[in-house]
Amino acid sequence: MLGVGLAMDAFSVSIANGLSSPNMKGDKVLLIATIFALFQALMPLTGYVLVHTLLEYFAVLQKFIPYIALALLAFIGVKMIIDGTKPKCDLSGCRTIKFSTVIVQGIATSIDALSVGFTIATYTAINAVISCLIIGVVTFIICLAGVVIGQKLGDKLSGKAEIFGGVILIIIGLEIFITSFI
Repeated sequence: MLGVGLAMDAFSVSIANGLSSPNMKGDKVLLIATIFALFQALMPLTGYVLVHTLLEYFAVLQKFIPYIALALLAFIGVKMIIDGTKPKCDLSGCRTIKFSTVIVQGIATSIDALSVGFTIATYTAINAVISCLIIGVVTFIICLAGVVIGQKLGDKLSGKAEIFGGVILIIIGLEIFITSFI
């Protein structure tokens, strides 16, 4: 259940990626799901390690996590909206989602998972690793479905899909930011 909860932001971004690129090839779909899964698995593990090593130093930085997530997702969202107003293809070819963009999305959607490492701090190391692997597998499956759903919707929404995807990313960033204060 924890994996499902953590994967929801990545699922939404996966849908946005599918919306913005409905003709994405299978290897790119797998790459997006894999990157999101890796970050969702590694962030709680990083939090676990931090609790057992550098907790007092990291506690100062924890309050900045919502700001970082908002900034990253808003930046990518605005870029998608701007790109959505431009023609998809020109003389240089058709636009696709860049690898660097997917990495930033992976970081932005998983940064809140860092705090999960604090909640699993009482686990043994092997149980923490197993939990993180389960989170990664669940995220992979959910994100794979998200990209495919986005592609199906992207075909129906045609030219507006990338703009819609950008708006979704900005909303996710705002949701992470606002809920961090509740």
